[in-house]
Amino acid sequence: MTTQVLAIGGMSCAACSARIERTLNKLDGVEHASVNLATERAQVTFDEKNLQIADVIAAVVKAGYEAAIPKAEQRDTDAEKKRRELKILRTKLIVAAIFAFPLLYIAMVPMISAPFLPFHGALVNMMHDHALAYAVTQLCLTLPVMAVGYKFYTVGYAALWKRSPSMDSLIAIGTTAAVIFSTWNLIRIAQGDAHAAHSLYFESAGVIITLILLGKSLEASSKGKTSEAIKKLMGLAPKTAIVVRDGDEVEIPIADVVVGDIIAVKPGSKIPVDGTVIDGQTAIDESMLTGESMPIDKKAGDVVYAASLNTTGAIRFRAEKIGAETALSQIIKLVEDAQGSKAPIAQMADIVSGYFVPIVMGIALVAGLLWFIFGHEGIEFALTIFISVLVIACPCALGLATPTAIMVGTGKGAENGILIKSGEALETAHKIGVVVLDKTGTVTEGRPTLMDIVTDMDETEFLKLVAAAERGSEHPLGQAIVMAATDRGIELPELDSFNSLTGRGVEATIDGKNILVGNRKLMDEAGIDVSSYEQLVKTLAFDGKTPMFAALENSAAGVVAVADVVKATSRDAIAAMHELGLQVVMLTGDNAETAAAIAAQVGVDHVYAEVLPHDKSNKVKELQEKGHVVAMVGDGINDAPALAQADVGIAIGSGTDVAMESADIVLMRSDLRSVSTAIDLSKKTIRNIKQNLFWAFSYNTVGIPIAAGLLHLFGGPLMNPMFAAAAMSLSSVSVLTNALRLKTVKLK
Repeated sequence: MTTQVLAIGGMSCAACSARIERTLNKLDGVEHASVNLATERAQVTFDEKNLQIADVIAAVVKAGYEAAIPKAEQRDTDAEKKRRELKILRTKLIVAAIFAFPLLYIAMVPMISAPFLPFHGALVNMMHDHALAYAVTQLCLTLPVMAVGYKFYTVGYAALWKRSPSMDSLIAIGTTAAVIFSTWNLIRIAQGDAHAAHSLYFESAGVIITLILLGKSLEASSKGKTSEAIKKLMGLAPKTAIVVRDGDEVEIPIADVVVGDIIAVKPGSKIPVDGTVIDGQTAIDESMLTGESMPIDKKAGDVVYAASLNTTGAIRFRAEKIGAETALSQIIKLVEDAQGSKAPIAQMADIVSGYFVPIVMGIALVAGLLWFIFGHEGIEFALTIFISVLVIACPCALGLATPTAIMVGTGKGAENGILIKSGEALETAHKIGVVVLDKTGTVTEGRPTLMDIVTDMDETEFLKLVAAAERGSEHPLGQAIVMAATDRGIELPELDSFNSLTGRGVEATIDGKNILVGNRKLMDEAGIDVSSYEQLVKTLAFDGKTPMFAALENSAAGVVAVADVVKATSRDAIAAMHELGLQVVMLTGDNAETAAAIAAQVGVDHVYAEVLPHDKSNKVKELQEKGHVVAMVGDGINDAPALAQADVGIAIGSGTDVAMESADIVLMRSDLRSVSTAIDLSKKTIRNIKQNLFWAFSYNTVGIPIAAGLLHLFGGPLMNPMFAAAAMSLSSVSVLTNALRLKTVKLK
């Protein structure tokens, strides 16, 4: 199976997206297809053996819409296209308004007793004494508005013809009915029935189209704002790079950079592509990737990322990842995919939207006929009911309720260094009850550090001998001792001999002296008495450190203790999870004493010690079987199965590629506090979605019966079609505005 994203054009409402979705899911070979109205994207999972992507595109085109495979380099073009479409939409709105407002004034002023209004007397006189001119004037003002809104008719009737009516179909039918009825009355006036001037509905058609265009403009503008996170990320990348060619520095377009190029970056400039520093030292601001505000020191051998800012020094680096391979491009793709995905909560709205328009058309027709037949009302009253019901119904509000909130939510996450891979992960995260933390590299720094030296010898001389013995070892604990000696400027002597004793320690000879460094088992095998250090070793182990004995010439010489230091932010991060009502569990392969010591330091609720890598996923499964929704947070290759097993896998950004591939959420900064931020973002996004769905359903549940004359049935007023149009436009805008509120919420 392969998954392909398609850019979809020509959708006007949720009924359109639902129709494309149904069309694609019916194709033989398609496993699943979802269409997102807000992002105008479709995600199609299909079997390439049975179906080609060209067939998928052809099916969308046959359904009456546009489809194409989006390309990374087309992002700027697409953005410009949307800006151009918004500009055209606003121009249409202005033209429609120029004709619609005079039309409304001419039609309505003679109907009200307000002689103080300009031209009131002239218009009343025109209506009674020059009825034909009055009607023709309204028709002439209506036709330009209809011409500007021609797409409502071409798209709406085409969808109706294909038996898949959309919101455009409702507008087209409603306004056409108003114009046809008004034109019939114009003919009656021409035949001498001046009283028919009271039955003109040209202004309803003109004003409805104008108000819908207003709503569409506001909607397009708001939808543009929901994807601002993507725009910000795209705008970070520099357009040119300074490349060293034949010894000279040449500025070239970023697209011309190739892997292996040597690139020079001056202070204050942005890194153009990903690579490794080969010369110079500097501090680089990587906040655009990690959200971490403090610049990071870089020297030869360190990795630099595209769009990060070089602050202090000049460097040269070798280009290793360019174009779509850079970390920035991968992040942009990840956010785009997440924004284009659907959350399970959207399913109900999708089902309703798919049947919405035909049901509304049926309600409009039935309501009009019932009032005409049983309500003893005239054709004008029934027509008003018919048009009002068609126009007030808004499938757009339902269709936009979920995807717009997901777009804003995932965008806000990206701005905070939290990459959420799908709408499903964003929704599931708010249900999390238990957070499982891997210890090494997640709760702790992930690299051992020498913490204690206890000896009766000179400390420097003791450390020199122990570090020299460990220099031949590849064990992380030994490397921590060597690193500590190097940091202190201690020059290590050469070894005469070296032997690694698996599971016990090392043995070495330096200047003819025999040295042993290792655990109690090694000392016992060598017959060395270490009883004087036993209590100290127990205390160090209780504190979460790993103690090692050192013996010189078959006599105990001292103890060194190494520990994987707890991250400074871990305790605060776990406290923040507790504030959200989460239970926190830690998994580690360490012994029970060390694990308990770390757990006590950071405040986790439960700890599972001596857990082998392949058993981590089983522990997650055990928690799930107890009814918990589990998040697993890890950073290593051995965490990948547990990340995949969890309801939500969360990878620390400093971790391995395998861990990040297996995860549903990636934290770009190596800071556990981002876990509670991600969960808090999920809770607030889902709350926003529920608000949107509530108002969208409530609007249609209340609006349609009122438009159908429910209030009038009990002596109340009848809804004017123009008010119905205004209400319909505002419903979509209100949902979008509520979704945009997510951009301003404060996260834990």
